[in-house]
Amino acid sequence: MKTLARLLLIFALLYAALRADGTLAAARHAQALLGPDTWSRLIAIENTSAESRYPRALHALVFELAGILWVYTAIDGTQSFSLHVGRLEEEKADFGPLLREIDPGFRRWREVSGKPLAAKRDVALPNGCFVESIVALRERLASGERVRNPRLLSYFVPTPNGAVGHTVLVYEGAERIAVLDSAQPERQIRLPFTAGVSPLALARAIEGPEVLRARELKLDAVVGTS
Repeated sequence: MKTLARLLLIFALLYAALRADGTLAAARHAQALLGPDTWSRLIAIENTSAESRYPRALHALVFELAGILWVYTAIDGTQSFSLHVGRLEEEKADFGPLLREIDPGFRRWREVSGKPLAAKRDVALPNGCFVESIVALRERLASGERVRNPRLLSYFVPTPNGAVGHTVLVYEGAERIAVLDSAQPERQIRLPFTAGVSPLALARAIEGPEVLRARELKLDAVVGTS
């Protein structure tokens, strides 16, 4: 658990220092991984806040999943972007209020055009656990693997600089719960069904009792499984 927390903190601090072009490359990479079938928009943001964890200029990817909007940056990964349920088209039309909710300094932004990149699965996406977990699910479905009750499990662990979040893919196989962690792809995690009585219980079974809180995003409707 402590190893994972250190890795996540190092990535967060490293990419907080990225120039805008570095965050652009990461946002384009995320868009390529999600593919053309996922609605997404690449945006450039000017940060006017003097006190902010974000740099003065950065790029982000806004995308749709499970009926709401999400936003990814190389600096702190993916977070929910929508402020309302059932107002998706309205929020797609104006990112301004959503951006200011993340940081009051996000008052200027523009959409970035450009030819989509080819997805490279052998290149790690900075703070990309959320996006990479979506891709991992698609790959398992494409291979014909039986996947039941797929969901993204996001949980938060303490570090000296505050809680740090991480997301893994969770689904039910024939006999046990399977967990796929993009940060540790070689780690094979299989848990009894009883471990999944709640998101927090499942996260602690994966990462240890230090987990502070956890939540799940169910993907049955998204991927058409049952």
